Amino acid sequence: MKDNVVQEKSYKFAIRIVNLYKYLVDQQREFVLSKQILRSGTSIGANIEEAIGGQSKKDFLSKISIAYKEARETNYWLRILRDSGYLKLKQFESIFFDLEEIQKLLTKIIKTTKSNF
Repeated sequence: MKDNVVQEKSYKFAIRIVNLYKYLVDQQREFVLSKQILRSGTSIGANIEEAIGGQSKKDFLSKISIAYKEARETNYWLRILRDSGYLKLKQFESIFFDLEEIQKLLTKIIKTTKSNF
């Protein structure tokens, strides 16, 4: 079976997001933004999984595009957490780097899929 890089990276990223959520709730006592980042950050991988099981190219593209939108939203929440002081710069940079990789992969997948229609 061929490895699916974006699937693997998004799954590992979701685990990091779950751990970030636990940190924000347990250590930072933050309960609103943490739910937002948990929802959008784990949704990326969930939509990639749905895309892989898509019934058509159009369905695949739709789900991959949703995953990209969720990645953009996660980007937003991470910056809010950094700029409001809930995340130190080093914490932010580590997880943000992973998110940027996923966003680049999704962008490439979307462009390639659209060119193959």
